[in-house]
Amino acid sequence: MDMSNRDPANMTFLPFEKNHNAHAFDDYLRRHWTDSFIYSGIYVIVVFGCQFLMKNRERFELRPYLAIWSGLLAVFSIMGTIRTVPELIWAVKYNGFEYSCCSGSYLEHGKVSSFWGCLFALSKVAELGDTLFMVLRKQQLIFLHWYHHITVLIYVWYSYPDHIGTARYFMVMNFTVHSVMYSYYTLRALKYNLPKWISMLITSLQLVQMFSAITVTVISYNALSSGRECATNYSNIGWSMIMYFSYLVLFARFFYMSYIKKGSVIHEKKT
Repeated sequence: MDMSNRDPANMTFLPFEKNHNAHAFDDYLRRHWTDSFIYSGIYVIVVFGCQFLMKNRERFELRPYLAIWSGLLAVFSIMGTIRTVPELIWAVKYNGFEYSCCSGSYLEHGKVSSFWGCLFALSKVAELGDTLFMVLRKQQLIFLHWYHHITVLIYVWYSYPDHIGTARYFMVMNFTVHSVMYSYYTLRALKYNLPKWISMLITSLQLVQMFSAITVTVISYNALSSGRECATNYSNIGWSMIMYFSYLVLFARFFYMSYIKKGSVIHEKKT
């Protein structure tokens, strides 16, 4: 039997994955992707409104609720990773790297990765709730945090109906990194004292994620500009490059300020 023409996930559908209507969801986002701007606007008003209201108030602890919230997102991300990585491996193994960057087959009706692609898009709305915990607990809200949430939501909803090939990587990498990140947040909320290198690892993974996203976007650009078939367009490539390059710069700055500069200052104080 020729396995090269089969999606390995087709043989292992979970009960709740079987009835996913990919066509209906594609149609919904095609007609409503601009709702992402509305959600983003509400997000900004609520976040900065709450930050203003909390200015002269005592912080809320919220650790049990944060642990539950982060734990649910961790489990979701781990499941997403487990269910989407096999399709990516299949795409590269049997069809090549360029195919994996240029084919939108992972979102085709009847594929497990299509179901998780749908949940991935919807999860970008749910993840906006992360910031509310930060504001109510009076933690520092940096530009990178809210900028990242807004732009990811808008880009994912904008790109999804076109089944952009590179989004196969964007989705799998996001699920994978979030598996580690939300697991870390859950343990921290439960008051586990975790070593500093874990938080450094998470930021390092995010940097690798952004660099990899730029790389696959360049691959798709080269294919498209050379006249080869590629499920993307120049407009999407442009927005993708701007978004991921800005992430790369901002996460690199965050890494430097949090772990290199801050570490140097602490060392100087000790000596």
